[in-house]
This record gives sequence, structure tokens and C-alpha cells, in this order.
Amino acid sequence: MTDAHSTEAAPRGMPLHTKILVGLILGVVLGLIAHSMGACEKGAPGDANSNELLDWLDTVIYWAEPVGKVFLRLMFMVVVPMVFSALALAVVEIGDLKKLGRMGLKTLGFTAILSTAAVLIGVGLVNGLRPGHAVSEAQRQKLLAQYSQGADEKVGKAKQAKPVRDTLVDLLPENPLQEMVGAVDGSSKGNGMLAVMVFALVCGIAITTKPDETKTFVGWLEGLYAISMAVIGFAMKLAPLGAGCLVFALSAQLGIDILKTLFWFVLTALLGLGLQLFVVYSLVVMVFARMSPWKFFNGVSEAMLVGFGTSSSSATLPTAIKVAKEGLKLPQRISNFVLTVGATGNQNGTALYEGVVVLFLAQVMGVELTAGQQFTVVLMAILAGVGTAGVPGGSLPLIVVVMQSVGVPGAAIGIILGVDRILDMCRTVVNVTGDLAIAACVAQTEPADDSGQTILFETESPA
Repeated sequence: MTDAHSTEAAPRGMPLHTKILVGLILGVVLGLIAHSMGACEKGAPGDANSNELLDWLDTVIYWAEPVGKVFLRLMFMVVVPMVFSALALAVVEIGDLKKLGRMGLKTLGFTAILSTAAVLIGVGLVNGLRPGHAVSEAQRQKLLAQYSQGADEKVGKAKQAKPVRDTLVDLLPENPLQEMVGAVDGSSKGNGMLAVMVFALVCGIAITTKPDETKTFVGWLEGLYAISMAVIGFAMKLAPLGAGCLVFALSAQLGIDILKTLFWFVLTALLGLGLQLFVVYSLVVMVFARMSPWKFFNGVSEAMLVGFGTSSSSATLPTAIKVAKEGLKLPQRISNFVLTVGATGNQNGTALYEGVVVLFLAQVMGVELTAGQQFTVVLMAILAGVGTAGVPGGSLPLIVVVMQSVGVPGAAIGIILGVDRILDMCRTVVNVTGDLAIAACVAQTEPADDSGQTILFETESPA
């Protein structure tokens, strides 16, 4: 949807990602100027003993933050309906395609392996490098005051972690509606959004067993998902202004130090994405596809570049299908199947990024996550990778879901919004390349018929 609009508007104005970059730069520069002039020492404009210029700056800062929060609220309001409909529909789509036989199971298996490896890499890097601990305690208190309502209560709740045993039991909610209501504000009694995700998966599996009786419900889910994507599209149109205002308020309060912290965050995320892209994928294509990494990356380079430019797995799908046929010489029916499913169901670059963001922001906000909570982050990031929309900004609502499930204030995502766009471009490259790696592996492991073509369908013998 975003790409269609941008295609029409391209001749008349700059692309969305350029607008976001301009908003980011302006927000940072103006925020640093305001900070250097001593603004933002007061919580609201109009305090005594201040000159007119500082009063004006304080007024700008005071109103910039709500503008940014409107942008965030547009995404927050569709978190629950988007998660439920996206995951349920993903299972329905994969469930139908599994009728093709072993190819569907292999696709699911490789997807699970790559997504799990991606999240573990991200979580391991954040725990090892600890980029969020570059924030001083004074800065942390400012961030808590800015982004968290009842911060002490949320941090205290996060420390009361459940053991892994209870976390596993609570994956199946007793009352799914109650979990949905409390998923975003953290008031649920069980696993919150993680339980909602599992409920969506169970519903999707149940739908695949009764396809004829549930056609109406599937149509309702598709409508709910379309509405959620439309609202996210509205939010992304406000992204240049919203992200700029959030970064302005942040840099005005914390100055250059927050940029140093974001630098370490970006470095950690890029290192994780690079390991997944060049190490994990290279090993997978060598072992399972029996293909040299050089040949693989040379064959898929065009799709990688398109993915980087569009930040959309869905928009890159036609190019990915093209390079699978021409660059990797894969059977077309295999590549069409795997890449179509992967455009929405194999977002392992996004899963890695979500794990990095959640643990980084937990460190920034002073929320110490236990092993059980980090297990929850890993599991939710893997599931969120399945339900993430393949459009720019599609992962942001799901990151908020994972954050709030472990006691990290959801509004704190505003800290990383300024650098999210460039990282969105990078993780889309990982997503698209992962789809092609799986397609190569599935094609290699499928048997060939007498004509040399891979068998995709197990047909019944004629009567």
C-alpha cells in the first residue's frame, strides 16, 4: 500500500524514507541547539526567572513530544487486532500450502531454524555488548519520567519474573479476551500478548481443519488485517514529523550523550544482522543447498539491493522471484511457493532486530530481565517475525508488544525511531536473502523426476 502511493507521488516530491531522514536530522540538530542553550531544564513553559528565548524553546519542546506521541498512538491502537489477524492468517496460508506435501514442512523447518538463530544472535550480542548501559543514571531517570507512566511500578513488576515452567503453562490462556485487554497496558494476569499470539496460532490451525465452515471468519480476519495496515499506513505518513519531534525532544533533554548511546545500538544491530546474513546464511546454503556462498550472494544481489531501497519484503517479492529463477536457477514452482510464504512468514532479520531493540531499551530504562523473561523475548520475537507485515515500519507495533510483555514502557520505542529507518532497510535485506536461502535449500532437498524437474505435487493415481 505504501509503495503504491509512493510510486504515484515520486515525480512530485521526495520519497518517504528521505522525508523521515530529513525529519531526523532537523530534530537532532534543533534538539542539540536547544540543549546547548539550557532549555528543557523546566518541565513546562512559563516558569519564572527565564528569558524569552528559553521560554520559547521550552514551549516548542513541551508541544513537540505530544506530536510524536500521536504518531506512536496510531500504531499502538491497532497492535492487538494486527497481531491476532496477522498470525492467524499466516497459519491459514501456510496450512493450505502444506497440502503440497513435504515441501511445506521443509519450508517451515528452515524458517524456524533461521528465525531462532537470528533472535539468539541478537539477544546474545546485546547481553555481551550491553549498549544500553552507556546511559547515565541521571539520564535514565529523565527517560523514565518522559516515556513511562508509573515507571517504578513497571520496573518492579518486571523484576517479579515467573519461572520458565509457569511461563510455558501460561502460553495457553484461560481467558483470551482478558489477555487481549491487558496485553498493551501490562495488566494481564498471564503472559499477555504472548498468550494472544499462541491463541491466534491455535485459531489459525483450527481454521485449516475446517476450511469450508470458516470462510466467513477468514474474510473477517482479512478485513481486520487490512484495516490495521491502513492505520499503520496513516502513521507512516506522519513518521517524518512524528519521529522528528520525538528525536527533537529526546536530544533537547539529553544532548549529545543520547547520540552516543544510539551509535552503540546501531552498531550492535548491524553486527547481528551481518552475522545472520553472511555467517548463518553461508553455512545454511553450503550444508543444505550445496552451493558456494559466493555463487549464492552473487545470484541474489539484485534482490538485496531492491530490499535495501524499498524496506519492504512484499515490494521486493517480484525481484526475488526473478533472481531465484535467473540467478540461482531454481525451479520456478519451488521458488514461487517458498518466496511467497516467506514474504510474510520468514522475517528472521526483523525477529533479530526486535530482540535487539527490546533488550537494548530494557537496559536503557533500567529494567533487568531474568532468564525467563529473556526466553519470553526470544519466543515472542520468533512469533512476531511470522506476523510482521512486509512493509516499511511494519515491525514497530510488534516491538512494542514484546517490550510491554516484559515491563519495558512501550513509549520508549521513541528513543530508537530516529535510526529505525536505516535499520529497517538493513533488516529487509536479511529478510529477503533468508527467503532465497530457504528456497535454495528446499530446491536442493526435493527429489527430481525423470525429466530432471523437482517433484512438487504428490498426485493420486488415476482411477
